[in-house]
Amino acid sequence: MKFLVVDDHAVVREGLAAVLRGVEPGATVLEAGDCASALAHAAAHRDIALTLMDLSMPDATGVSAVAAFVAAHPAIPLMVVSSSDAPADVRAALALGALGYVAKAANASTLAAAIRLVLSGEVYVPPFMARVGGDAAPGPAAADTLTERQRAVLGLIREGASNKEIAYRLGVTEATVKAHLTTIFRVLGVANRAEAVRKAGA
Repeated sequence: MKFLVVDDHAVVREGLAAVLRGVEPGATVLEAGDCASALAHAAAHRDIALTLMDLSMPDATGVSAVAAFVAAHPAIPLMVVSSSDAPADVRAALALGALGYVAKAANASTLAAAIRLVLSGEVYVPPFMARVGGDAAPGPAAADTLTERQRAVLGLIREGASNKEIAYRLGVTEATVKAHLTTIFRVLGVANRAEAVRKAGA
């Protein structure tokens, strides 16, 4: 299995690589110190199973790196590992297509569990988001925050397509479709496909 770690601090990259190898012994871990290098690695290695990316890098600020990576390589699952524990950053990253968000303050076992969850096709949201309360609820324009790929998935849901059919038509894996669905449901504040279609069309 192949992973990509994107962070401008070498010691952080080494630590994340160690956790990844603990999750998947013998894994190949590619490293990048900025967004441009990350995009180049992803273009050269289409078989990357998961990318771990920081929010703050020399050539990117805020969630711009996440947006750029997901737009260029939507089929490669991405998880944010950041020093920021701001709920707004978590919501923005997930809305852009990140399949998980782990604060750097988390311990190695928490990160490993989050990685396994994302690799299984689920979405990991940090526990502190549960304490945000009403502030974490999506606003009336939540559908506008969905990425182009997530809107495509939603459109196919509206047509009644199955996960397998959506995966085939979009050229991604069923696990990726499932992860997108989980993010869509969370962003829209719904529990199933029918509610997502109704909410998005409201």
